[in-house]
Amino acid sequence: MDIPLIYGTAWKEDRTESLVTTALEAGFRAIDTANQRKHYFEEGVGNAIASARLKREELFIQTKFTFIDGQDYRLPYDADADVSTQVRQSFQKSLEHLRVDYIDSYLLHGPSVHPGLSDDDVLVWKEMEAIHTEELTKHLGVSNVNIDQLQMLFEEATVKPTFVQNRCFAQLGWDKEIREFCKKNGIIYQGFSLLTANRFVLPLLKPIADKYQKTSAQIIFRFAQQVGMIPLTGTTDPDHMKLDLEMDFEMENDEIRFVENIGLD
Repeated sequence: MDIPLIYGTAWKEDRTESLVTTALEAGFRAIDTANQRKHYFEEGVGNAIASARLKREELFIQTKFTFIDGQDYRLPYDADADVSTQVRQSFQKSLEHLRVDYIDSYLLHGPSVHPGLSDDDVLVWKEMEAIHTEELTKHLGVSNVNIDQLQMLFEEATVKPTFVQNRCFAQLGWDKEIREFCKKNGIIYQGFSLLTANRFVLPLLKPIADKYQKTSAQIIFRFAQQVGMIPLTGTTDPDHMKLDLEMDFEMENDEIRFVENIGLD
């Protein structure tokens, strides 16, 4: 699956439509959102996609189902409905917001409990599987999970997750344990907050960045790609958007190892 970089739309609020438009103009073709008005404006994403007039098959659109505890008062479903109905209502709203007739990737926006999984988590996944069976989404996935939850979900699932999307910390080996599980089981890892969660790393990468005449941010994103991640970026800077897509270089193995271990010392 050739998705070099995903544009993330969290916390963009009223700027969502204009920023997604700018990202699409810069060359992004993969967009991440969620039907969670607390942190995302899914309808703004849909407005930008409609205005871009790109062919649907040119785009990778990813959205999420969010449990009620992760929502504010602007719920995308009936608060009194059972969770399976809530998934179906949320998904239908996502299709309307995004002005599409299918979703490329539909994620569970984090389990409802920690640790482990609840009965509701299982029911939600089963309803997501039904949506997948109806060919309304091409792929399923989960975000904000720890290794135990991912292993439990993988064992429980009939339709296995294609994607895992997690916040990625250098101090944890860039989520190494989960990435290794993903690699072993044919799951594609998506990493977010690669820059904002690892600001201390940026100055340490300057020698590598200077060698390739790139920025330290580009080094992190290229590292992520070379170890098998799909990076997410949520930049609001049009120049950074263009730079983030300029990955026309290959880091050497010793440089990859340096970045991979940079937060573990």
